Amino acid sequence: MVTASHVLDRVLVLEMVRVTEAAAIAASKWAGRGDNDSADAAAVEAMRAALNELPMDGTVVIGEGERDEAPMLYIGEKVGSAQGEGPAIDIALDPLEGTTITAKAGPNALAVLAIAEQGCLLNAPDVYMDKIAIGPGYPAGTISLDKSPTDNIRSLAAAKNVLPNEIIACVLDRPRHAELIAELRSLGCGIMLIPDGDVAGVIATANPDTTVDIYMGTGGAPEGVLAAAALRCVGGQIQGRLLFRNDDERSRAAGWGIDDLNRIYHLEDMARGDCIFAATGVTDGSLLKGVKYRKGGCVETESIVMRASSGTVRRVSAEHHKGIA
Repeated sequence: MVTASHVLDRVLVLEMVRVTEAAAIAASKWAGRGDNDSADAAAVEAMRAALNELPMDGTVVIGEGERDEAPMLYIGEKVGSAQGEGPAIDIALDPLEGTTITAKAGPNALAVLAIAEQGCLLNAPDVYMDKIAIGPGYPAGTISLDKSPTDNIRSLAAAKNVLPNEIIACVLDRPRHAELIAELRSLGCGIMLIPDGDVAGVIATANPDTTVDIYMGTGGAPEGVLAAAALRCVGGQIQGRLLFRNDDERSRAAGWGIDDLNRIYHLEDMARGDCIFAATGVTDGSLLKGVKYRKGGCVETESIVMRASSGTVRRVSAEHHKGIA
């Protein structure tokens, strides 16, 4: 059982929702406008402003990138109004998961945030990560990145007491996944191809309503940590292995203190102890409804917030009549 963190008690759960709501509303104004950068910048600025109102000593450990690549909410940035005085909090965030989705007004764009006590979230470089995840209720070791996709599907099917062709996998729709998709289809698996948003894809494995059994494939390492924080709250298994495409990325990893480039990170390597995970829908999706603009200036949002120590999952529907408050 996860022990409740008194440090996190001082950062109210609903305050995290207010942060993701602010980012989602800001990003939603760019939905369908075809401008990825402006949508992302709006979400980043809104999330940063909301975080800086909170009485905490926060450090971004998963952010928009490293300092030379991201002007705001970069890895290592300090946020909060109580630097050196408030509770020390590590923050993983993606102000807009699905910039392209938002620009095209597609489904499943989210504003996402996870917090934990200092040192409890993996401080990963902004590189790719090979990932595999399933929801709760399966024996430990059901999946492994050391197994082939076929062996993982057969192992999961046996644990679920179904045939391999009854398993549904969620995979990012990318050319790099062509071989994976072909192997899964050779087993008769159903495949939910998603254009972006692999945090939502991983969370889908823990939601029976989605019918998704397993998430497989390569995506961003930051999204892997955020997804692990969510599964830390609701249960499930996830593994990730950082992928380095060139010598520059390998040398950056060494600068982060990563000496085993082939290490497989398990759930508690990426998110341990008590965690709080929050997300607000930007566009409609399988997890959350998107931002809605009503007559009279009312803005409606739908969010989800989870806490590991209590196992609580709250859905928060809000009407903002005078902006975020």
